[in-house]
Amino acid sequence: MNLNSIGLEMGNKPPQALDVEEAVLGAMLLEPTCVDLAMEELVSQSFYDPRHKMVFEAMTALVLDHTSVDIITVSAKLKQQGNLEAVGGSVMLANLSEKVGSAAHMEYYIKILKQKAIQRDLIKASYEILKDSFDDSISVDDLMDNAQSKVYAAIQSSTKKEVQEIGALINEALGGLQDQQTSTGLSGVPSGFVSLDRITMGWQKSDMIILAARPSVGKTAFALNLARNAAVEHHFPVAFFSLEMSAVQLAKRLMVSESGLSADKIKGGVKLEDYEWEQLEYKLKNLTKAPIYIDDTPSMPVMEFRTKAKNLVKNKQVALIIVDYLQLMQGPAELRGMREQEVAAISRTLKQTAKELNIPIIALSQLSRAAVQRTGGSGKPQLSDLRESGSIEQDADMVLFIHRPDYIGLSDDPAAKENTQIIIAKHRNGETADIDMLFKSEQIRFMELSDALDAQALQQSAFDSAMNSSSFEDEGYSA
Repeated sequence: MNLNSIGLEMGNKPPQALDVEEAVLGAMLLEPTCVDLAMEELVSQSFYDPRHKMVFEAMTALVLDHTSVDIITVSAKLKQQGNLEAVGGSVMLANLSEKVGSAAHMEYYIKILKQKAIQRDLIKASYEILKDSFDDSISVDDLMDNAQSKVYAAIQSSTKKEVQEIGALINEALGGLQDQQTSTGLSGVPSGFVSLDRITMGWQKSDMIILAARPSVGKTAFALNLARNAAVEHHFPVAFFSLEMSAVQLAKRLMVSESGLSADKIKGGVKLEDYEWEQLEYKLKNLTKAPIYIDDTPSMPVMEFRTKAKNLVKNKQVALIIVDYLQLMQGPAELRGMREQEVAAISRTLKQTAKELNIPIIALSQLSRAAVQRTGGSGKPQLSDLRESGSIEQDADMVLFIHRPDYIGLSDDPAAKENTQIIIAKHRNGETADIDMLFKSEQIRFMELSDALDAQALQQSAFDSAMNSSSFEDEGYSA
């Protein structure tokens, strides 16, 4: 339904300013500077009268052809397009040139036209939302997402990104740099791993980060470590969309890594001692209060994810979103059965969502079997191993791989069983690197080598103290 029909149905005329439209077109016919100003700010939909739209489109075509705009050239272009008679002929153009106010008022005229266009766009969006709301075949999640997108598009249509001077940009950058000197030095959400943050400067706003590995290598464990570090240590709200594991399973994994108790005890397979209950309660205090939000909806449609993500950012101020994992999402219904295109649509939507919400999104991804079947290269995964779609690599701002040599049979050394590499294979805004870590599977926890050495030294020190104390007691001394 067009705007006129909507206006008749509601008993009102659509917002318009025909005299202002005539003044703008008339000024453009007479003054070249007005042409530049109007072309920068307006589009054909800024005009309500269909005749005025056709005149503006003819002017636009002339500008694109690098031809001057005047009554003769516009008349010739309209004739070429077959629209001269429809607009009222050359007489109508002559009348327009007589209805010019002052070229000095051009900016004010343009502002009026943009306001009227926004009002019309909002009326159309509202009507379409109303019509869709009566349609039971449209899911509520799709309805909410479409409604937000339509209203957002109507508002954004009037927003112009101004050209910025380099001096102002440098001053802004210097201000940010100075702020970093007195803070953590990171410009994004911290990962909690010094070696990783040194390269990434934290997870950056609007970035889509892919974290990929073969099954059972530790993708979810590493992602939970990232969520825990950001929320518990640095108080950044984090949303975790788990399409594979239940929310309670994730909570138990977090409890294992936080408490230091074995997974068997947290799962209930082995009974806890009284002192372990006290240890558990004490260790979980900070985790219990952490701003971590978990959604475990299985096979979530990507549009439902968009809607939930928007609400979490708006209502919970979420600063980081983690999706576990990308291939378990459902793409647009029309692409079902075309797996590569469906995954490409999911990847593209995740990147668009990160950009629109201006937050980092970490999406976990499976790797193809080629990652373990390939000979050479120390068995390390490559970007081409990303499963089911090359667009994942294209859309991602950063791609990280988890590589465990013992898992793919490249190491038989029991002492090297925990050795793990976090490989930054793609980094659009920085360097790539291989970061050595340890994966403590019994604690579901990744550790940097320096942290592991410190922990080992503390453990040895405690053992030595205990041995010395025992020696004194054996010799008849008491503390």
